[in-house]
Amino acid sequence: MVDFSGDTFWTYLIKAVLIIVFLLTSVLVAIWFERKVVARMQVRPGPNVHGPFGLLQSLADAMKLLLKEDITVKAADKVVYLVAPMISVFCALLTFAVIPFGPQVTIPFTDISTPAQLTDFPVAVLYILACASVGVYGIVLGGWSSGSTYPLLGSVRSTAQVISYELAMGLSLVSVFIMVGSMSTGDIVSYQTEYWLILPLFPAFLIYVISMVGETNRLPFDLPEAEGELVSGYMTEYSSMKFAWFFLAEYINMINVSAVATTLFLGGWRAPFPISTINDGMFNEGWWPVLWFLVKMWGFMFLFVWIRGTVLRLRYDQFMRFGWKVLIPVALGWIVCVSVVRGVREFSGVDLQTVGVVVFVLAVVAMLALRFWPQEQPQAAATTETDGAAPFDAFAGGYPVPPLPGQTLPPSPRAARRERAAAGALSAAAPAPSDSSTAHAQEADDE
Repeated sequence: MVDFSGDTFWTYLIKAVLIIVFLLTSVLVAIWFERKVVARMQVRPGPNVHGPFGLLQSLADAMKLLLKEDITVKAADKVVYLVAPMISVFCALLTFAVIPFGPQVTIPFTDISTPAQLTDFPVAVLYILACASVGVYGIVLGGWSSGSTYPLLGSVRSTAQVISYELAMGLSLVSVFIMVGSMSTGDIVSYQTEYWLILPLFPAFLIYVISMVGETNRLPFDLPEAEGELVSGYMTEYSSMKFAWFFLAEYINMINVSAVATTLFLGGWRAPFPISTINDGMFNEGWWPVLWFLVKMWGFMFLFVWIRGTVLRLRYDQFMRFGWKVLIPVALGWIVCVSVVRGVREFSGVDLQTVGVVVFVLAVVAMLALRFWPQEQPQAAATTETDGAAPFDAFAGGYPVPPLPGQTLPPSPRAARRERAAAGALSAAAPAPSDSSTAHAQEADDE
């Protein structure tokens, strides 16, 4: 555990204020960063007017939301409607309390030495998962309290999303606990002195990266807001600063999960391998570790933006099937593999390198089998009219339902009218047979 015995009330207060300032500043930078990166992917300049390189664009957007007219929906539950965005933001701000930025550091212009971390305790990672879970209540309550259909649908989707991907995220971290033997973030970073946990636990890292995108409601898992079908989901009835709070919580959560991935799998604040060996690890001391931590964290932020700029939104059934039938079974299987290796290490003298290679090969084979396992094809008799089955009706239940694989939608009335008009135009444009050609044809028949 990290030593906090020398910290006082003022030390804790200063570090807490610095963390809040860091998060709020990082959100402004993240918005500008996302716009710039997506603009480069789409071959356009992006923000370039307000400030050098458009750096003040995020500040201008924040001022616009601050000064915009605040509207409260008449049918909303007033208290819950106001409290919901506060829940999301406050829970998002709590996560960084246990994230280590670096080792013991000395505050500039003083002789005070303190860990570059607000606090730490034996179940710090469980505390992070709890904050993430409670924060989703803000989304659920915000959608429910708005008194509108689209926000309610977005909040229901958020509930299903949290249940699905929070399980996969928690299971992906269990292998880290088994390897390290602790849930303290400080102990996990200390364990990665010789090698980062991404190397032996790469499948768990991959599951966590996928789950963290789903946990933060980002593309391709942004089903709770889904602008194309739910207007803006749970945020539809919010405006001005209440909308800005939800927006702020989303970006802070992106920073949170990136920091957790850095801490648990990429060595935390430790320098990369070639740099960490220079001069007996001089770059792992002082304020250098803060730089390495930020570089790794912003690498994950770039991954978020990259995914948003290149991947389309999943359908809801694809989203749920992937979470329950792929991520959770693979995470459970990986926990079993890591537990077996840990048991062999503790209770026998078998070569762990051989066991590790065998477990890794089995995990790869299992993932490939799940990926390429042949799926049952729908029966043609159920989806075609030639066999006497009824055609697929998207509005049979009173609301539109997308067709499943193997089903086809009947042509729309507009398309049928267009086809009839085109056929009529072709028949009208066809030349009529002339009298001379008719006479020649009659003479040929007589001959």
